[in-house]
Amino acid sequence: MADSKEILSALETKMQKSISHLEDALLNIRAGKASINILNGITVESYGTMMPINQVSSVTVPDAKTVLIQPWDKKMLSVIEKAILVANIGITPSNNGEQIRLTMPPLTEERRKQLVKQVKTEGENAKVSLRNTRREAIETVKKAQKDGMPEDAAKDCETEIQKLTDKFTKKIDTVLADKEKEIMTV
Repeated sequence: MADSKEILSALETKMQKSISHLEDALLNIRAGKASINILNGITVESYGTMMPINQVSSVTVPDAKTVLIQPWDKKMLSVIEKAILVANIGITPSNNGEQIRLTMPPLTEERRKQLVKQVKTEGENAKVSLRNTRREAIETVKKAQKDGMPEDAAKDCETEIQKLTDKFTKKIDTVLADKEKEIMTV
């Protein structure tokens, strides 16, 4: 039989993972500033193996609007450039024979609104994940109650589950508000 501390501990761990997943997803949403995170998920073939761009080159952000990719092997220039184009991240790479420069275009008002919608969608997905996690925890409490957990302990545990859910929902709202502010700041 699971006790309330175990249930709450497992719940908090799962909810924290939801927040972490949301933060990772938001890192990939471009807010007008250059970030090496826009290359996350883009892989290139190097010596017969698919590898992330940052494992075959040096990736730096020399200023607020530029990402610089300097491959360790000059033959990788065209391969990296093609991978960036195929990934369709909304930026056209420029290759000078030694390095690839990604210049962030300024965001239009319309594009900013699209990005905010995308952020809100990610936030809603995180909230759905929290609600599913809460539902699973409550089911675990009810099962534990059938297995002998006192009714008042089960009610207290359900109250704590709701408090945790509210706490993490507020965290999501804060993360979303910060990202929205970052996107809408010109």
